Amino acid sequence: MASHRIRKAVDPHVLLLEVVGSERISPNVVRVTLGGEGLDRFTATGFDQWFRLFLPRPGQDSLKLPTRASGLWYAQYLATAKQKRPYVRNYTVRAHRPEQRELDVDFVVHLEPDGSCGPAASFALNAKPGDQAGLLDQGVGYNPRHEHDWTLLVADETGLPAVAGICESLPEDARGVAIVEIPSAEDRQEFRVPSGVRIDWVARNGAGGVPGELALTRLREAELPTGDVYAYLVGESALVTGGRRHLVEQQQVPKQNVDFIGYWRHGRAAM
Repeated sequence: MASHRIRKAVDPHVLLLEVVGSERISPNVVRVTLGGEGLDRFTATGFDQWFRLFLPRPGQDSLKLPTRASGLWYAQYLATAKQKRPYVRNYTVRAHRPEQRELDVDFVVHLEPDGSCGPAASFALNAKPGDQAGLLDQGVGYNPRHEHDWTLLVADETGLPAVAGICESLPEDARGVAIVEIPSAEDRQEFRVPSGVRIDWVARNGAGGVPGELALTRLREAELPTGDVYAYLVGESALVTGGRRHLVEQQQVPKQNVDFIGYWRHGRAAM
């Protein structure tokens, strides 16, 4: 769910990659590093560059990937027998090191009470060198289309890589505020932030409720800078739609100044 037209991928290809390393970087995040010659055809564009990630199903010795990089990839995917289709999830580039042919992907790991988890989290927790994954670049969501004085970013933990990538891509003289909800204070990350951008970390620290609720409350209570804003909200569906509604109705921000992407919806499993 996006409220705007994203910036298309520059030169997309379906890439077959492999795991070269993995590390639990915080209590609730595992960083998997992918590599391989396929990354020679990956065009990094910065900001919140996102991609389709193809992951093997249990028992698959090798990935059966689509060959088309256009929208026809999905038709090819559906034409593949279900038991041979890889899982497909959307992720954001956390870091890209072209000289080393490496790309980092951060996975939020959420375990159910019985210890189970979804296929993406399972892949991250069990990733070992040589495991295969596929990647198809999809472009950049952060796309201001008007002059603005400052930037507002709002996200839950699934949007943290997007916030990090955007902050690292903004000019040094950028001004703004980023409100980021994370499961625990230990899930904070260090990354390059322009001196004029403030990061407001909101940690649940075991509190119940739907992820994103605390970030939405913080947004509603925040004293925001004056001037024209470009607001970009990513994460759980209720967070981004509720945040947009608050900005437009209560803060009188023009609708065209607010973009949002709902990455997921609480209570609904991904296909």
